[in-house]
Amino acid sequence: MSFFSKLPYEWQIGWRYTRAGRAGRRNGFISFISFVSVIGIALGVAALIIVLSVMNGFQKEVRDRMLSAIPHVELLSPSGDALPDWQALAQQARQQPEVKAAAPFIAVQSLLARGEDMRGVMVRGVEPADEGGVTDLAAQLKRDGVLDRLQPGEWKILLGSELARSLGVREGDPVTLIAPGGQVTPAGVAPRLKQFTVAGVFTVGHYEYDSALALVNLDDAARLYRVGGPTGVQLRLKDVQDARRVGADLAVRLGDQVLVRDWTRTNAAWYDAVQIEKRMMAIILTLIVAVAAFNLVSTLVMTVTDKRADIAILRTLGASPRSIMGIFVVQGAAAGVIGTFAGVALGLLVAFNIDVIVPAIEHLLGVHFLPGSVYLISRMPSDPQAGDIVPIACISLALAFLATLYPSWRASRVNPAEALRYE
Repeated sequence: MSFFSKLPYEWQIGWRYTRAGRAGRRNGFISFISFVSVIGIALGVAALIIVLSVMNGFQKEVRDRMLSAIPHVELLSPSGDALPDWQALAQQARQQPEVKAAAPFIAVQSLLARGEDMRGVMVRGVEPADEGGVTDLAAQLKRDGVLDRLQPGEWKILLGSELARSLGVREGDPVTLIAPGGQVTPAGVAPRLKQFTVAGVFTVGHYEYDSALALVNLDDAARLYRVGGPTGVQLRLKDVQDARRVGADLAVRLGDQVLVRDWTRTNAAWYDAVQIEKRMMAIILTLIVAVAAFNLVSTLVMTVTDKRADIAILRTLGASPRSIMGIFVVQGAAAGVIGTFAGVALGLLVAFNIDVIVPAIEHLLGVHFLPGSVYLISRMPSDPQAGDIVPIACISLALAFLATLYPSWRASRVNPAEALRYE
């Protein structure tokens, strides 16, 4: 109590008005509306935190699975031909502090056939000795000894699990790889075909790569596609979030002789769609918080009407219009602060325990929100980030403060003589 006694009287009276309705001293309906406003702000803030945390979790889960199969940054030959000196290019890229590893590769769209079945695939020629340091998929395959099966001249191939299933092949089966372009013969243009043996099957957990990615040895790819060597160098970074910045720095350093492409541009459609979806969801849910915050307007208007006599007495005792306005700003802001922090606490509680809460709800209702046979992810991921939570809290507090300005200004304009006429 001693702490509040040291505060300016505007703060003391404003806080007393906030608590008075709850204690039942006066208009209970005003207290109910104020309580609903606080609950509305809390639920809106909590919903915004939970939804954005789940979206961050899905984004991180899909991104991690995607980046387990592809490099963070690619350095490519602009013409599509072999790089003249890829070793020097890789060495120059490694001088960048953020670059962790580099490896050569060849990537070409081709057709893969098994009998009458034919599928479009992205064939990636890799060097087994270097590839393990660039992608998590290659590192896992190397630990399992599968990647080392891609020896030069043996014409072996690794297929994604969905691709192998759709072609009906397993380890040891032959498949035919059809290279684009073909070769000119007296009878016309004939496609270049080469039979490979399936050396293994891998699973990324991302349908796009499980259904359309094939790995072969770098030398075999160079011979099949008739390029003199690697057409690009792939890089792994210490922090995947630095990909755009590092890519831009490398583009400036390496000049026009090399095309630099980071993973956000390689998967631009997915990356941009996620960013837009997250932004639009944040705007929509912020409107919910705004509606709850502006319920404070009706609460304060009714409070001002109910407290006209108190305002008049304060004015006659010497309170300035600014002080009267401050009293009601404190009352409204207190409701906004309580609602915001209660919403942040509730939102974080749910976001950090969603892996427990969702299974409990599924068990209670007898449903499964993310069946593994339909979705890539069978559990609800969550990734609360301070970069989302802090702006949410600040926006909620700002909206609550703005909602108090007009009713508080009206309170400061109350005429004492008019208000006390019928008292």
